[in-house]
Amino acid sequence: MGTDCSDAPEVRTMSSVHPPGLDPDLLRGHLDRERPGLVSGPLEARLIEGGRSNLTYVVSDGVRRWVVRRPPLGHVLATAHDMKREHRVISALHPTAVPVPEPVLLCEDHSVIGSSFYVMEYVEGTPYRTAEQLAPLGADRTRAAVLGLVDTLVDLHAVDPGAVGLGDFGRPEGFLDRQLRRWGKQLDASRNRELAGIDELHSALGRTLPDSPSATVVHGDYRLDNVLIGPDDDIRAVLDWEMSTLGDPLTDLGLLVMYSSDLDLPESPVSTTSGAAGHPTPAELIERYGARSGRDTSAISWYTAFAWFKLAVILEGIHYRYTLGQTVGGGFDRIGGLVPVFIEHGLTTLQEG
Repeated sequence: MGTDCSDAPEVRTMSSVHPPGLDPDLLRGHLDRERPGLVSGPLEARLIEGGRSNLTYVVSDGVRRWVVRRPPLGHVLATAHDMKREHRVISALHPTAVPVPEPVLLCEDHSVIGSSFYVMEYVEGTPYRTAEQLAPLGADRTRAAVLGLVDTLVDLHAVDPGAVGLGDFGRPEGFLDRQLRRWGKQLDASRNRELAGIDELHSALGRTLPDSPSATVVHGDYRLDNVLIGPDDDIRAVLDWEMSTLGDPLTDLGLLVMYSSDLDLPESPVSTTSGAAGHPTPAELIERYGARSGRDTSAISWYTAFAWFKLAVILEGIHYRYTLGQTVGGGFDRIGGLVPVFIEHGLTTLQEG
């Protein structure tokens, strides 16, 4: 959505040519029917480049701006690109302390733009993806922004799912076991080479499953570049809810800790922000979360090791598609070399825990 960061994904203006996947005229017609008076002029649409999954557009009538989200073009797994699910969770969370864009409209009629989609308010802010992007903020502002990320996660996990209409949003019973089996199957689907330690890590995680605390709404991909930071270093909006469900809240914390760890890989296409001056250490993030949430974080090593395992599986899947010639763009040739690094981090984290 909004961005003022020079290295953030490019936003291309598409005036006479419609961006792929969205016809502004058809969208306006639908909005005029469903929300009369919302739009005051012809719509122009811009595709936000750089997204990994669902497509995101900024649309404007020259006076106001909104954001449209739709599934990717081509083959779509309905469960992975469920617009109704994303719209439902931000609608439920909008009245709470969790900052999310205000939902405007959900459309499940594929005849409008060729797929389901939803519209939400446009929020100004910056998604910081790298330590280099954080550098201009300086140490104090960087620290405040990242600690705010933890505080917002505590707010999310404090929401009573039943009270906001999300009591049936997932199946928290057996959540960790299902997650581990799911990612094990994902690994098996991408196997075309030997990966030392990956099966050992998977098995060790299975033998040491922690007891989950009470289920909460979990984001599923919680990290700094999935939020918009405002000019006062406050979190204006949490984005990309496609992986959200009801489950173990410490999976969100484990993933955040992993993304805040130092990979010591300057050429890595997987970005972390840990090298920025003032960035809190993983231990500080864990301590702040525990102090503010009241949850026991003594098993966080398991959750962090699980995050390393998931990312190893995701990267191996990308590497597998690269070997089949199914990737487009640069950097994919380096992905395969990262997988053993993630496996090693996972094993070390689990052993040290």
